[in-house]
Amino acid sequence: MLDIIREAPLGQVIRFLSGNRLFQYPEDKPDFELPAQYAALLEPSSNLGDEILERIEEDTSARTPQIKGHDDLEMQGQGLHGNLSSVHAVAHAEERLQVQPRDLERTNPLIIVPQRTLDGIILVDWYTNDDPTNPKNWSGFKKGFVMFIVAFYTAAVYSAGPIYAASVGGGLLEHFDISPIVASLGLSLFVLAYGIGDIVFAPLCEIPAIGRNPVYYLTFVVFWAMIDDFGSLLALRFWMGFFGSPALANGGATASDLFELLYVPYGLSWFVLAAWCGPAFGPLIGGFAAMAKGWRWPLWEIVWISSLVLVILLTLMPETSAENILLRRARRLRKVTGNPRLLSQSEVTQRHMTASQILTSALVRPLEIMFKDPSVLFINVYTGFFYGVFYTFFEVFPLVFPPFYGFSLGQSGLASLSCFVGVIFALLGYFVYLHFYMIPDNKEGFREQEHRLVPAIVGSFLLPIGLFIFAWTAERDIHWVAPLIGVAIFCSGHFWLMQSLFIYLPFSYPKYAASLFAGNSLWRSITAGASVVFATPLLSNLGVSRGVSLLGGLSVVGIFGTVVMYKFGKQLRARSKYAQS
Repeated sequence: MLDIIREAPLGQVIRFLSGNRLFQYPEDKPDFELPAQYAALLEPSSNLGDEILERIEEDTSARTPQIKGHDDLEMQGQGLHGNLSSVHAVAHAEERLQVQPRDLERTNPLIIVPQRTLDGIILVDWYTNDDPTNPKNWSGFKKGFVMFIVAFYTAAVYSAGPIYAASVGGGLLEHFDISPIVASLGLSLFVLAYGIGDIVFAPLCEIPAIGRNPVYYLTFVVFWAMIDDFGSLLALRFWMGFFGSPALANGGATASDLFELLYVPYGLSWFVLAAWCGPAFGPLIGGFAAMAKGWRWPLWEIVWISSLVLVILLTLMPETSAENILLRRARRLRKVTGNPRLLSQSEVTQRHMTASQILTSALVRPLEIMFKDPSVLFINVYTGFFYGVFYTFFEVFPLVFPPFYGFSLGQSGLASLSCFVGVIFALLGYFVYLHFYMIPDNKEGFREQEHRLVPAIVGSFLLPIGLFIFAWTAERDIHWVAPLIGVAIFCSGHFWLMQSLFIYLPFSYPKYAASLFAGNSLWRSITAGASVVFATPLLSNLGVSRGVSLLGGLSVVGIFGTVVMYKFGKQLRARSKYAQS
């Protein structure tokens, strides 16, 4: 637990105020001994250094052929002109993305010999393959604890969106004397700000000098307030969505930090489940609160939940970015040894980049990849569509359950639990798919990434099925459980689609995972924000049955898209300069 607090913002502040005397890293302690592989590379006497390296490499090669010495890596740079550091940077980054047998089963601690470039730079790496500071080597408890924090954070942010619907039904219209369409802007702007915020914040977490944590907690600090003017309330809703957005894209990146590639889907599943908890439970707790205390209380509930999340983020959320952890280790080693040649991979990669170049890369890259890569474009458009359809439910439910079935505001919130029920069944089915099909199949190496789209194909069929069931059973003379079954089926398909497509992105484009999640979030949010606004006029003019049937008919197109991606995704990736074949 102490190392968790040490990595959290609170622990870093305590370290700074105590002059690094409290919550020390191994490199901070007086008895710290520089690992032999680093001492050898820094040893002035080349004979002694070579002897040490030879002993290390003999011991390493006797147990595994996977780990390379620095001389082997220097040979890879022979004959290449220009920036040798950049050459090694690219080679090292690509090597990290490969799934080696030693990644799947760690039985013997193996020394990792750091790379040394021809210009004398020593790239700081993990000391051993089971280095406890590597997030992928953390205990199951620590990984689960970090994912719980991310999940709690995500659920809080997602609940802040639909809980607003309870305020609309709880007296907000009368208080501000506005129409339902104008009131829907409070949800629409909030959802839209998700995507805009992700474009700014999510790629920033890929910059090693920043890491994941500052993006999480600094943005969440502004996730509180209540204002009595409707114009100010709309502005507040937008900024809440904007500053709450990092969880929506960075949560997937955090899961990738913690788990080996083969097991990332498990971590990502819990993150996605948490995202569903917000829309499922937000209207529930908000509905009863609005009935008892008025329209303000659902918004106050978000303040209380967010306050707890912020305390946890500041005190218990550790940094998970490997690049950031190694960068800080390199700084400590330079302080201990006084040798400026000890640099992290990220420092070498970005040493010649200006702030404007980094910012341009962070903001432009997601849009560039989307418009240049057909697979990414389809994923963004398709997920945006069914994400928008999902948010129309917050406009559909008030038109169905109170007038048709006599539900109160709180009972209408209970209806939203059908979303959660559907997702739970989908989660269990997805775990069965992973455990009995994908994991055993990949033990000897990864198959083509398109095999991860199989659940997406199933989900693409469930979307229109669920929508048509809801559209054709939401009638006064049909029991209310029938349309809720349709909602549950739709949400099951929604989960399988999101999970499969969200796994396909980081596996196929591992270097740009956070940027791709951010770009996807932008398009989902734009579509969802627009859907909230046009849902009420659409359903009022066409009626619930025909309006939802129209959405179901449009969703059929997605079936063809997912099948095409499954069949031809490999060829598309081969033509993409961003994808990993």
